[in-house]
Amino acid sequence: MSATTASAGGVVPNRTLVTVCAMAATLMQALDGTIANVALPYMQGGLSATADQVTWVLTSYIVAAAILTSPVGALAARYGRKRIFLISVGGFTAASVLCGAAQSLEQMVLFRLMQGAFGAALVPLSQSTMLDIYPPAQRGSAMAVWGMGVMLGPILGPTLGGYLTETYNWRWVFYVNLPVGLFAFAGLWVFLEDDRPGHGRSFDWFGFTALSIGIGALQLMLDRGQREDWFTSTEIIIEAGVAALGLWLFLVHLLTAEHPFIPPRIFKDRNFLSGFFMMFVVGVILFSTSALLAPYLQTLGGYPVFDAGLVMAPRGAGTMAAMMVAGRLANRVDPRMLMMFGVGVIGWSLWDMTGWTPDLNEHHLMFTTAMQGFGLGFVFIPLQLIAFATLPPELRTDGTGLTSLVRNIGSAIGISATVAVLEHDTQLLHAEIASLVSPLNRMLQMSGVSRLWDPTTAAGAALLNNEVTRQAQIMAYANDFHLLMLLCIPTAALVLMMRRPATSRQPPAEAHAAMD
Repeated sequence: MSATTASAGGVVPNRTLVTVCAMAATLMQALDGTIANVALPYMQGGLSATADQVTWVLTSYIVAAAILTSPVGALAARYGRKRIFLISVGGFTAASVLCGAAQSLEQMVLFRLMQGAFGAALVPLSQSTMLDIYPPAQRGSAMAVWGMGVMLGPILGPTLGGYLTETYNWRWVFYVNLPVGLFAFAGLWVFLEDDRPGHGRSFDWFGFTALSIGIGALQLMLDRGQREDWFTSTEIIIEAGVAALGLWLFLVHLLTAEHPFIPPRIFKDRNFLSGFFMMFVVGVILFSTSALLAPYLQTLGGYPVFDAGLVMAPRGAGTMAAMMVAGRLANRVDPRMLMMFGVGVIGWSLWDMTGWTPDLNEHHLMFTTAMQGFGLGFVFIPLQLIAFATLPPELRTDGTGLTSLVRNIGSAIGISATVAVLEHDTQLLHAEIASLVSPLNRMLQMSGVSRLWDPTTAAGAALLNNEVTRQAQIMAYANDFHLLMLLCIPTAALVLMMRRPATSRQPPAEAHAAMD
């Protein structure tokens, strides 16, 4: 029996166990995107690498995962979803152990490439599995459970990574995947039913190669752009040119080839197309705010690493609560209304963050981040339902792969853009504020201030410069949060372009398994 039974109104045997195992695989992959970040300084010493070289530990994983996300649908259709799922879980687990045992930077980069390559399929395959084993009326709750792994993983990754690194050592950041991976592999092997490979379409090597080159070059450009001062560097110009060429060749091939590995008709579905762009925005906001909050709390707020993680933890709790509520409401309330509510909450949280100062009460910080997570949860779950509700079932795995891909690209672009804007605005604002600093300034002539910030002495000038830099950073962070807030406007417009799915009234014949 295949997953068709669920869609047709039957019950898939061991559905709960399959859900738990698919969730374990999803959480494992989602955590690894951020869990290694806090361990980089420790890896640098253990692997005898420079600060610039050790960033390849992150880059190699991101590039491999981004490149190999796109062909997941084609591979699952040709070889069977269960087979690809098991290979991915097993390979990811083995690569994680190898990463923990790495003795040199070269070994670590190689094993991280393997980890990213095997992990690329975990999120789209787990999502398509969950969509198929639950009937339309229960998909809201199913996507809420699945979404916890996808959304909470990047949020909780730095906190868990910091705890493991401080308590044990950086190698346990990777070893922690071993028990989770073995559990997921055994459960999927035993309980996930075999699916019949679909029509066995031939693999489109040209399209895959063009897309891989384009995405790989784009990821490298985004990762190294800030370090190389963007387009003043020949390396960045070359990477941008290669990325543009690869993506252009892929687009032309997609529109003209007889059998491209991504079916062009998938973009004719209005709901999926809108959801495709919205997922990009989710990736931008989710990862950009995480990348901004951690240094804000540590550098400006003076929070220790672990305490900063605890202050950010309510964001994950808010996301979890919203997902459970949205999952239950998705089949009773128009999903578009739920998404508009979520976008509004996200916009409010980002507006509130534009007024933050380092001495802000931590309860206020935790409330705002919790509300932001709440808003993300209310967007993510209805988005998963409405984007795939009108998509032909045979295109679901292709669709889940594409949404995972565009979320990853959104996260890369979002992080790079916000960090670039932060540093650029900090420099400009520093120069603007510094131009107002003069010994004749009445503020600096006050007795208490003049003793501390005396611009005529070396020590006073240094302290004054530190304070100017601090004030410039505060305003630069506010500018970043303001830009992310403005991103909510086109997101709301995309919601209005979607059609409400009639999932509860959908005839059984329209919801058969993706891999039939």
